[in-house]
Amino acid sequence: MAQAAIELIGINKSFGAVRANRDINLEIGRGTIHGIVGENGAGKSTLMSILYGFYQADSGEIRVGGQPASIKTPNDAIALGIGMVHQHFMLVDNFTVLENVILGAESDALLKKSIAKARSELERLEREYGLEVDPDAIIEELPVGLQQRVEILKALYRGAEILILDEPTGVLTPAEADHLFRILRQLKDQGKTVVLITHKLREIMAITDTVSVMRQGTMVATRETAKTTVEELAELMVGRRVLLRVEKGEAAAGAVKLAVKNLTVRDTRGVTMVDDISFDIRAGEIVGIAGVAGNGQSELLEAISGIRRAVSGSVMLDGKPIDLTGAADPGELRDRGLAHVPEDRHHVGLVLAFEENENSILGYHDDPRYLRGPFLNIDAIRNDAKDKITKYDIRPADCRLKTANFSGGNQQKIVLAREMEQDPGVLIVGQPTRGVDVGAIEFIHKRLIAMRDQGKAVLVVSVELDEIRSLSDRILVMFAGRIVGERGPEATEGELGLLMAGIEHQEAAE
Repeated sequence: MAQAAIELIGINKSFGAVRANRDINLEIGRGTIHGIVGENGAGKSTLMSILYGFYQADSGEIRVGGQPASIKTPNDAIALGIGMVHQHFMLVDNFTVLENVILGAESDALLKKSIAKARSELERLEREYGLEVDPDAIIEELPVGLQQRVEILKALYRGAEILILDEPTGVLTPAEADHLFRILRQLKDQGKTVVLITHKLREIMAITDTVSVMRQGTMVATRETAKTTVEELAELMVGRRVLLRVEKGEAAAGAVKLAVKNLTVRDTRGVTMVDDISFDIRAGEIVGIAGVAGNGQSELLEAISGIRRAVSGSVMLDGKPIDLTGAADPGELRDRGLAHVPEDRHHVGLVLAFEENENSILGYHDDPRYLRGPFLNIDAIRNDAKDKITKYDIRPADCRLKTANFSGGNQQKIVLAREMEQDPGVLIVGQPTRGVDVGAIEFIHKRLIAMRDQGKAVLVVSVELDEIRSLSDRILVMFAGRIVGERGPEATEGELGLLMAGIEHQEAAE
């Protein structure tokens, strides 16, 4: 093995009664790409946050380059050559790229020298690592793939020799993820050490040299990537055999539940994002929408769920019209049997400062089951939440815990449980397994198939082609706000990829 860049010895960390890390030992070779995988809540991010100085271990030792290191703050980590790119970017949205890069690393009060130095250094880093980005661009105007490059540039600008990336592809399109991997390989070729925290096992197999597996706060195995398999890693993560494919029978499609005709939707800038779209979904089938992020899928879901007004078009729910151009709202649609699992659980699906039981009834809080006269029936709400926690295997099993303290996968289960347990006739789901580990993915997929088999109409939007192909009975492909093709689940990834790139039906069939 290469000389160790990082050694973690006997690391322990608890938060109250929860032991996040238990006697962790880990060695990361210099100049390698080392993956760390595990279920949501396994302790991966906690461990890396200790290495980066966000948390301090209760006990244990950290060595950097073979020397004992005291890391009490991120500044200590940066001084030791450790940088971190977080799952949720830490950028100032209305600052430029250049201003974000120098923030906290200024060398003069008036910033003139800092900006000149940073501009020159960014040009070098962009050339050396293929991290091209306009230094004068405003962060909020950049797509997430370029925002992530800014985070990497920030770390490299501060002299990082060891770069930690936490779930780096969770918000990236496949093309952006491929470009990120090219950047990581270039960093490795330049002698940098990369630590990759992810739940996507195929990415681990594609990019890493070594992979370590965590389960319930412990380090259970480390493998050379070339000598392991996706199946072995999944079993090590979950502690049992995991089904890596979706098992389902033939769909028994019934009557049309949701019919969309000539729907047009604009975004806040007035740009047409959904352009004259028509499709329907029948009872007992899953319709998947594939496409590169930003091609109108988000605006389509927001319009159908009543969050965003449509410009024109008609929508029928169970044969009755919905006025999406004016009067409809999400509450009315919920009352009529349409449930919505939003793409962005943090900003739309949950109130993170609320307890789990409070989030478990959001939008349904006027249901008589949760009321005692004009007041909320707190006991009924908490008992209902406990039932959902058990049924959906939400961890930790504490309905009084603040929702912000659950892992991303368990937050997703909270939203899914809330919407699915209302027994809707139509369920629309955006990015059902974004940021979710392999065990929870299996669980969520089974729940969606069960909804279909109960005669529900399910619409799924996902940037994960494997997920769309596995779940869907019919696949619609969106490009530039339009549906450019319909395929069955037997469609190949290459065929769907051509449609996602805007190649019309005739060309894709040649």
